[in-house]
Amino acid sequence: MTRLFNDPAAFADEALEGFTAAHRRWVRPVTGGVVRATATPAGQVAVVIGGGSGHYPAFSGLVGRGLAHGAAVGNVFASPSARQIHSVATAAHAGGGVLLMYGNYAGDVLHFGQAAERLAADGVETRTFAVADDISSAGPEESAKRRGIAGDLPVFKAAAAAAEQGLPLEEVLRVAERAGARTRSFGIAFSGCTLPGADHPLFTVPEARMAVGLGIHGEPGIGEEALPTADEAARLLVETLLKELPEDVADPAGQRAAVILNGLGSVKYEELFVVYRRVAALLGDAGVEIVDPEVGELVTSFDMAGISLTLTWLDDRLEELWRAPADTPAYRKGALDAAEPDPDRASATAAAQDTAVPAAPVVPAASDASRRAADTVLAALDAVARVVDAHADELGRIDAVAGDGDHGIGMQRGSTAAHRAAADAHGLGAGAGTVLTRAADAWADKAGGTSGALWGTILRSLGTALGDRDAPDAARVAEGVTEASAAVRRLGGAEVGDKTMVDVLVPFADALAAATAEDLPLADAWDRAATTATAAAAGTADLLPRRGRARPHAEKSLGTPDAGAHSLALITRAVHGALLDHH
Repeated sequence: MTRLFNDPAAFADEALEGFTAAHRRWVRPVTGGVVRATATPAGQVAVVIGGGSGHYPAFSGLVGRGLAHGAAVGNVFASPSARQIHSVATAAHAGGGVLLMYGNYAGDVLHFGQAAERLAADGVETRTFAVADDISSAGPEESAKRRGIAGDLPVFKAAAAAAEQGLPLEEVLRVAERAGARTRSFGIAFSGCTLPGADHPLFTVPEARMAVGLGIHGEPGIGEEALPTADEAARLLVETLLKELPEDVADPAGQRAAVILNGLGSVKYEELFVVYRRVAALLGDAGVEIVDPEVGELVTSFDMAGISLTLTWLDDRLEELWRAPADTPAYRKGALDAAEPDPDRASATAAAQDTAVPAAPVVPAASDASRRAADTVLAALDAVARVVDAHADELGRIDAVAGDGDHGIGMQRGSTAAHRAAADAHGLGAGAGTVLTRAADAWADKAGGTSGALWGTILRSLGTALGDRDAPDAARVAEGVTEASAAVRRLGGAEVGDKTMVDVLVPFADALAAATAEDLPLADAWDRAATTATAAAAGTADLLPRRGRARPHAEKSLGTPDAGAHSLALITRAVHGALLDHH
């Protein structure tokens, strides 16, 4: 378990602070993550990677020449927010455009997609690519739904090496696509991981058993088998991967492959070497030529005891890129000429830091009526934070049935940050709309992940509807909730029946709109809609998940409501209490 921490909520920020202090030769901190400390040639494509904390050396440890130009770092097991990704990409951009790369998880897809839109609006040509290498998380016919695990490294490296060669953005993207299409990974675990401050692991494995087909966020495996010997583990990994070759590889014999035997946190290097000796022999027996193998911790999951094997099937071009030199804090290959620091960027950063003890934040002008409405908004956000805090353990237990068990922690981070940001804005005299939009940004930044993106969207939609000028009435609130429902569906792609928060948000929004159309006061209309939300959340127990991290474990979730749906229902009822108090 993770033993050394201060405040668990500050763990990711403090880890990143220590990392940058230890590796100033390679990286410098920026808001949201790190970028190279060395100069990037003008016009070079910037490859910006990212994901949650808890996976070191992914993602910050892979920033440096020959690999990433920057890394956006989210909270523990949670994607960075769009604002954080945008910040890192802006700092890394050298005039040649930006390629955003990340593992294929719903939260990362949402936040990196939003960041790409913001960069495009800034005039920065941007592309995105999600690594999807974990063959256990979906079949070949649904390969686009697969998770990204240790295959991140060879795909990131191929794209970054192409960027170092001066290729334009579209060609760098094509390299990433080629590498991604030829990369497969499969993993096993002997115990789950424990997050900072938690007193139990996200999942457990019975004595003398192993979980097969795991992810890197504490998700349970797709099955269990008897605990193997090292040679048996090697055989399972190799044979499983050799069963699924890229479309243009008919036979492994005569093929070249980059091979990564990855430790997930608690398996010692000597154990990995015992396994690798057999991996190498089995691949040799199959006629595979191994190119520059890597054995060690490349993409981890805190203290999870597990390993994964990755094969990237190489052609001449991909082999050249795989062998290309790189110099980062955690991954080095070959030799590069000495690099000079980037004095312009370093001085600009120092100047920004020197002037960053800022004047008090400014909020837009607001009417007295909107400021009074902001009192109610702040009370509602306080109620949200309190109900989430009270039910965080329950939400985590529900989420752990088929997911990674961190929904309660993420909701705590987001709701607490949102209430704090709202209180700050309210104290400066902000109107209801600004209080909500400040809360939206804070929730997205601190929670990250899918829930951070979606709750940021919900609060921002409400803030836009309420504005800072008028006294919002029941119809205006219902309009904002309806827009939030539509925005969440647009952003996340989920619909009613997918076993997500949408199964509650849509009927809640519809019920609220219908009640306000009957001219019911807001508190009464909200009460009716919250009752609908509670029933809808309970109904998700009968559904099979079709999206998110729970999808590979769909059968396990039958009989248990969706954690996001349940938390939304709890929140709607808590907000009703705040509305009654401020009637």
